[in-house]
Amino acid sequence: MLIIGAFWKAIDLARAPHDRVLRLLVTSFLLLATGEVFSFPEVNGAVDALTTVGFGKIVFNASTMTGLSALILFFAASTRDAGDSYRRYVGINALILTGVIAAMAVLMICTPAAMRGHTLSTPHMAQPSIALFYIVGNVYLSYAYLTAGRWALRYVRLATWHLSLGLRTMAIGLCILAATSAGRIVWVSLRINEPGSHQAFNTVNWFITDLALGAVTVGMTYSASMQLVTHLRSVMRHRRMYRQLTPLWTVLSAAYPELVLERKSVGPGKNRAPLFRIHERFYRRLIECRDGLVRLSPYLTSVAPEADLARCPTDQLAQYIAAALALKPDREDPDAALSATPIAFPSGNDLAADASELVAVSRAYAKGNHDQGADHR
Repeated sequence: MLIIGAFWKAIDLARAPHDRVLRLLVTSFLLLATGEVFSFPEVNGAVDALTTVGFGKIVFNASTMTGLSALILFFAASTRDAGDSYRRYVGINALILTGVIAAMAVLMICTPAAMRGHTLSTPHMAQPSIALFYIVGNVYLSYAYLTAGRWALRYVRLATWHLSLGLRTMAIGLCILAATSAGRIVWVSLRINEPGSHQAFNTVNWFITDLALGAVTVGMTYSASMQLVTHLRSVMRHRRMYRQLTPLWTVLSAAYPELVLERKSVGPGKNRAPLFRIHERFYRRLIECRDGLVRLSPYLTSVAPEADLARCPTDQLAQYIAAALALKPDREDPDAALSATPIAFPSGNDLAADASELVAVSRAYAKGNHDQGADHR
């Protein structure tokens, strides 16, 4: 889910590369996802095999902690008055993060080589460098989780319903993670003198941690996922309506080819696939159909002088359009005075109503005329 969220927000970032807030959010998603990947024992072991024992654990912690720091800065950058105070906040957080990662690296170096593959269940917790490694790491995690959770709660009342629900879920998960990180500090301290003690406490603590991580992941990606679902629905709807407009567009563009809008060149190597251009293609087709009807309206008036072409039933209007196209000469007199008439006015005043009305006309035209041709554009 983190990778999906990163991919979706990366698309937004590509459209607005200078958006600092988006940059921080994408960075946070990517780093937290990277941390999750490095948390797998197989991946961690592979990193150690390529470098040195313990390096994979440093990479895992550095990725996760930096991702959390980016998440905190994402919230801080979202404030309206993010200025000098934000830059100070960045400096303080960067200093704390750098200090923690450096301290953990030093502690790993100070650990005897034979013990650097340690985990929280190691029997060598009495080794000062090992105990401090986990204490320092979990102190920072407690701070980062709690700080991010407080920022998330701060924005709950200001957000839309979907975003508010995601923030609330994430905040609850972050606060629980802060508590479980503090619990690991307690467990490490208890095991310094009693290496095999309180295993049940650690098992329960990790179970709660996994649940909280799930809540944070769902909360972080919920809003982006809902936005993605809404976008895909919009794409599919516009794609369907684009195709439904084809019969009407084909005959009108053939009658008035000069009305077909020229496509902007996006440069070599930057051509987008039709699926990603469907909104642009749909709106172009809609405009071209409407312009074509305006140009055809004088002939429609000649065909049906008594009809209310603005409110005419679509099946009847489709017949008038076919007759008007037959009446229109191949070459119009450029000096002829032709007055436009309102055609197929929608019931609403928005673009969606206009699109629905033209789609209905196009479908009616296709039903009565089967020789409208194919769309090759």
